[in-house]
Amino acid sequence: MNSSTHYDVVIIGAGMSGLAAGIRLAHFGKQVCVFERHNAIGGLNSFYSQQGRKFDVGLHALTNFVRPGVKGTPLTKLLRQLRISRDEFQLSEQKRSRVAFGPNGETSLTFTNDFEVFESEVAAAFPTQIDGFRQLVALIRTYDDVGLDAQPESARAVVRRHVTDPLLEDMLFCPVMYYGSAQEHDMEFGQFVIMFKALFLEGFARPFDGVRVILRVLADKYRASGGERRMKCGITRIVNDGTRASALELDTGEVITADHIISSIGAPETERLIVSPTDTPAARLPVGALSFVETITILDRQPAALGWGDDTIVFFNDSARFDYAAATDQVDPRSGVICFPNNFAYEDGRELPEGVFRCTCLANYTAWSALPADDYLAAKAQWYETIQRSARRFLPTVSDADLTGAAIATDMFTPRTVEKFTGHFGGAIYGSPLKHRQGRTNLSNVYLCGTDQGFLGIIGAMLSGISMANYHVLRG
Repeated sequence: MNSSTHYDVVIIGAGMSGLAAGIRLAHFGKQVCVFERHNAIGGLNSFYSQQGRKFDVGLHALTNFVRPGVKGTPLTKLLRQLRISRDEFQLSEQKRSRVAFGPNGETSLTFTNDFEVFESEVAAAFPTQIDGFRQLVALIRTYDDVGLDAQPESARAVVRRHVTDPLLEDMLFCPVMYYGSAQEHDMEFGQFVIMFKALFLEGFARPFDGVRVILRVLADKYRASGGERRMKCGITRIVNDGTRASALELDTGEVITADHIISSIGAPETERLIVSPTDTPAARLPVGALSFVETITILDRQPAALGWGDDTIVFFNDSARFDYAAATDQVDPRSGVICFPNNFAYEDGRELPEGVFRCTCLANYTAWSALPADDYLAAKAQWYETIQRSARRFLPTVSDADLTGAAIATDMFTPRTVEKFTGHFGGAIYGSPLKHRQGRTNLSNVYLCGTDQGFLGIIGAMLSGISMANYHVLRG
C-alpha cells in the first residue's frame, strides 16, 4: 500500500485499542494509518516465538465473556461496532477459577462464568457478609461504568459501606486489581465496577490458539476496511503550537500531517511526544508504579496429569492483608496469579499439545532496570524458583522431582521486558494511575485511547479505541 503524507487520522500504537479505533474509523471512510515502532502488533497483549513455540504475553484470558444471545454487554457491543462475528474469536469458556488467601490458601472462593457459583461461595465462607455483598452487587449492576463524565470515588470506601470483613474485601480486590489497576492499594470505583463485571458477572474465555487469534481478526478487519499500517515506524515528536498538533515526525525523519491523532501508547508517553524532554513543564503526568514479572513453564503433559485439576486461574495471597503495591524487593512473591491455559473447555474436547503453567507477581521496575546483563540473568533464575515455589502452595502438592521431570521449557519476563517491547515507562502494564475518561490531552486534536483512557481489560481496550473514535472524530 502506498504511504501518504496526510491522513484524516493517525493512530499511534498497534495495540488492541489502536487497531479497534482504526477499524471503526476506516468503516466510515476515514483515511487512517496506524504507526507501530515494533515489528509485531498487540502491544501489551501480544505473543512471541521461542524455539518453535508461541508464547502469549498479557492475555491470561479474555474477560467480559458472555454466551450467545446475551445482549447489552461490552462483548456484544464490541462485536457489533467492529462488525465481527463471535465465531471469529473462537472463544472457549474457563472451567473454574479461585481466589485463595492464607499461608496455604485456607480460605478459597471458587468462581465460574455463572455468577451464582461465586455468590454461593461468598455466602458459605462469609455468612454474615452475604447481605452486604448482594447490596454491593446490585449497585455494581446499575452503575454506569463507561460514562465519560463520571466523578472519581474510592472503591475501597464504597465497598466498605457494604462489606465489613477485611478478608472478604481483600479477596474481592485481589483479582480486580491484578487484572487492571494502575493504582496502589485502592482504585477508582468506576474501574472497580468495570473489572468486577468483567471477571465475576461475565467471565473468562480464550481462543484455543491464544491471543494471536484475536490479533489476526483485528488485523484482517483493519486491512479489509482500507486502513494503512506502518510497522517498525514510530513517532518521535508531535509538532504543535501549544493548542493544536500540526504534524508528526517519524523515526525515519519523515514528517506527516493529520487532522486528528489518537494515541494508544499511554498518557505520559504521549505527553513526551508533545513536550520535548528538554523542556520543563509545570507538571508531568504521573508514571505508573506497578509492574510485574511472569514465569512460564512448558510441560510435557496436561497440568491435570500432575494433579493440578481444572483450575483455570488462581489469584493468591499469603498475608494478613493484600498489599497491592510496587514490590520493595525485585519481586513480591506474597501474592500473584496462576494461569493454566490448558484449563478452558475447548470445543470437541481439544487439548493444548503441551501443558502451560504461568505465574505472575508484583515487581519493582527500578530494581530490575539498572542490572548488568549477568546480574539480570542471575536474578531471573533466582526469582523464577522463588515465584514458582510461592505459587505452588495454593495448588495440590506436586513434588519438585515430578515438576522438574515434566518441564521441557521455561521463560520469564520482567519490567525491563515490558518497557522494551511496549514502550510503557517504568514497565507499567496498566499505565498511569491518572486516567483520562474523555481521552483529552492539552492539544485539541490529540486524544488518548487504551489503558490511560480508563476502560480496562482486553474488551475494554478495544471499546476504548471505538469510543474515542466515535466521540472525537465520527460524531463531528
